[in-house]
Amino acid sequence: MIGFLDELEVSTTKSLYIPIGLSLPEVEGMLEQQAISPELAELAVGSKTGAVIFWGPSRIYLVTPPFPIMENHFAQGCAIEPLRSILKHDYGVALILVRLGAYAIGLCQGEILISSKVGTGLVHARHKKGGSSQQRFQRHRGKQIESFLNRVCSHTRENLEPQKRLLDYLVYGGAKTTILSLQKRCLFLRQFENRNLPPLLDIAEPRKVVLETAVGRVWLSGVTEWHDDRIHTRNTDLPHEKQSFPKIH
Repeated sequence: MIGFLDELEVSTTKSLYIPIGLSLPEVEGMLEQQAISPELAELAVGSKTGAVIFWGPSRIYLVTPPFPIMENHFAQGCAIEPLRSILKHDYGVALILVRLGAYAIGLCQGEILISSKVGTGLVHARHKKGGSSQQRFQRHRGKQIESFLNRVCSHTRENLEPQKRLLDYLVYGGAKTTILSLQKRCLFLRQFENRNLPPLLDIAEPRKVVLETAVGRVWLSGVTEWHDDRIHTRNTDLPHEKQSFPKIH
């Protein structure tokens, strides 16, 4: 990603940093001032970390960084330093990956995993038979889930509390319903609610190798490119040729 930013310096002439927390009309107004299609506003607002738009005579790039942009900034020229600073900073990030029956907790400094805890817990699969036996099974399964989540919360606190002064952000991964249940049950995690990054909901069963892979994913940026000769014409539709690229590290 750093190399990609270096290439932008020779191909773009303006830069716009869009911070988190702005409404769609606010971002549309910012883009209208620069004669950029307001359709890009939805992408920018949809990003939980804000966005940076770079553009030149025939290209426009929208970058969604891995960590939040906090300040609005417009520049004549390719202002890559604020984004480069985000990408080079060694943030302290906690990863909490959880699915029913398995969890992985990690603490990273930059892209280095400095501590981890991986474990399992017994949670029976759903029982499809009817009658009173099903009700007893569901009550028993509910207690298993409760016990498992309490265990994950306890291990999360044991691993993160001694290092919580280092924590800039938290990333959850795994099954959405299980993550929400853990957040609701675990009082320790509530103090970090304003530091949550977008979750990784396609995480496989948490294991050490999955945790190590997730560390790299936290640092991925998204890049979308548009190119058309009429890109800067006010009130022109979004260019017909749009290409979305995979996330770039």
